[in-house]
Amino acid sequence: MSFDLSALQDACALHGRVARVVVAQVRGSAPREVGAAMLVWPDGQAGTIGGGTLEHSATLAARQALSGGAAGISRHALGPDMGQCCGGSVDLLTEVWDSKSVSVLEDDAVIRGPGEPPMAVTRIMRDMRSSGTRPSPRLIGDWMVEPVTRTTRDIWIWGAGHVGRAMVDVLHPLPGFALTWIDTSADRFPAGVSDSIRMLTAENPAALAPYAPSQAEHLILTYSHALDLELCHQLLIRGFGFAGLIGSATKWARFRKRLTALGHTAGRISQITCPIGDPALGKHPYAIATGTAAELLRRRAVADNRLEHTA
Repeated sequence: MSFDLSALQDACALHGRVARVVVAQVRGSAPREVGAAMLVWPDGQAGTIGGGTLEHSATLAARQALSGGAAGISRHALGPDMGQCCGGSVDLLTEVWDSKSVSVLEDDAVIRGPGEPPMAVTRIMRDMRSSGTRPSPRLIGDWMVEPVTRTTRDIWIWGAGHVGRAMVDVLHPLPGFALTWIDTSADRFPAGVSDSIRMLTAENPAALAPYAPSQAEHLILTYSHALDLELCHQLLIRGFGFAGLIGSATKWARFRKRLTALGHTAGRISQITCPIGDPALGKHPYAIATGTAAELLRRRAVADNRLEHTA
């Protein structure tokens, strides 16, 4: 988990003062991990620290902090204090932010606490400066350390039909993804799409493929098999970080033959994942979207672990 600076900036711009509640430390079993956070403002909230009594209590405390009440670290035994089935305890850090205080935060990590930083915190800051090592979220004494979310993954979603809409609904709340949504005309998109999602239209969407970042991850979900095929063709020419195609085994067998005829090697073609998602979850649009989101998150976890071991 990491500090979603962009989401906090957006929330402060919209709502003024915003309370952020983060799971700072966990002992034993808890509903969420260290670094999980939610944002709270007077008439709403976003994110989750696990739901249940803990989240309800933390939300009330966050609104009190917005009204001038106490912020800072609070400790909660989930069983005795909250009546939750988790047997552990958590420390929550509640802080109040506004656009001015958020504007001075660093882009790599948010490290804060009272007085002089402990030696362990000083060491983390030194390692960041010398080698660019990103810290894991943790509470050290009363000092909280969190890496800032890096939006390094461009997700291009081709198609605004039922599956495309479900895909956007599932992926949009997840941190670290920058979504680009493409279809043939503006009226293909639903009303009320978040401003953070870039929407592109083209009579022939495949003509936009060469403009995608070379490491973008593509989800091909259009209404047309011909367009799906052309997108696969153009993306194989362009290059990509990941490409997933909605379809059956029969559709993919037909596409492999046609892509081969277009001059692509079997090795290159095999880099496209089809069918997208987890077939065991079924064919409902949200089942497809859920399986695809899980695959994208697994890919990120593998990449993050690789970076940690090479740092």
